[in-house]
Amino acid sequence: MEKLINDFSFGLFFWQMILFVLLLFLLKKYAWKPILDALNSREEGIQNALDEADKARQEMVDLKSSNEQILKEARAERDGMLKDARMIKEKMITEAKDEAKTQSNYIIEQARQTIENEKLAAITELKNQVAELSIGIAENIMQDELSNKGKQVKLIEKMLEEAKLK
Repeated sequence: MEKLINDFSFGLFFWQMILFVLLLFLLKKYAWKPILDALNSREEGIQNALDEADKARQEMVDLKSSNEQILKEARAERDGMLKDARMIKEKMITEAKDEAKTQSNYIIEQARQTIENEKLAAITELKNQVAELSIGIAENIMQDELSNKGKQVKLIEKMLEEAKLK
């Protein structure tokens, strides 16, 4: 250190200071300013990228909540549609059952009516056949009775007596 103090030259110091100041001026003008501008530009770019990332993140959160809301609404709509479909199905089944019941009651009533009509027709036909048989038997008896004169007189007297009794 003593050697530096002993060898110190004011002229050399002056020129070194001028060169140092000139170097500082040149660095400031041509190096530091572009370096600082590049650093500021990079810092702004990074800040913009961070802002864009935050904005994108917020948009994603909004989009996610919007998607969840849309999904929720879609599920609610689907549930409503399924409920309506079930109600329509139940209504159609009930209407079909009622219609089938009405039709079956109508068919049963028609069958009863047909059976009743056929029963009356059978009874009428049976009465007619009995009447025909009775007339046929009576005719045969009458022919037998009327062929004999004594029997005819007895039959007439019997009929007259029955007519008086009534």
